[in-house]
Amino acid sequence: MKRRFDAVIFDLDGTLLNTLNDLTDSINAALEKYGYPTHSREAVRTFIGSGSEMLVRRALAPITDEQTVIDVHRSFKEIYPQMMKNKTAPYDGINEVLATLSSNGIKMAVMSNKPHAAVVPLIKDYFGDYIPLAAGADKDTPEKPNPTGTLRVLEKLGTDKGRTIYMGDSDIDIFTAKNAGLFALGCSWGYRGRELLEKSGADLVIDSPYELITLLGL
Repeated sequence: MKRRFDAVIFDLDGTLLNTLNDLTDSINAALEKYGYPTHSREAVRTFIGSGSEMLVRRALAPITDEQTVIDVHRSFKEIYPQMMKNKTAPYDGINEVLATLSSNGIKMAVMSNKPHAAVVPLIKDYFGDYIPLAAGADKDTPEKPNPTGTLRVLEKLGTDKGRTIYMGDSDIDIFTAKNAGLFALGCSWGYRGRELLEKSGADLVIDSPYELITLLGL
């Protein structure tokens, strides 16, 4: 029997990698550099998902001065690449699931709101054997939920919309999947949780990476 899906495009932060500790340390270092208050890990969890500039804006709130945002954002982009592998790790089960998908011919890619310059080395170092295609936001790729980057990735994968899953942990990911015409799969182990994913219109929410194997009929 023919599989319903033959490709998966993944979000990165909160989906494949638990990056929360390194993001927290990096944004706090950038804030400290300019004398602004820092945040707990749980607070930073709520700031993530809409790209690095929005992370900075949320961390600075209620300060909205544009030059301050620019300065702290620049600092964050300098600091994060130096710290992004200190505490980051794949979620339990992710590597085993990716290995299973790869051995069964499932095409895989990543489309993240993290800056492209950070996405590529992270994917290469953590998932290089399984995910050959990775993209992030840059000057030519608007951040999700704009579907432009996701549709570019889909074209490079050479798969049809109707046979492709977009999997992520946030409402932004669900909106991205819907905007691109893909099956919207939420993962509850990330930064936002099941309730928000369901409220955002996910086609399905899973609680373990291994459920992806079942969904794909492997």
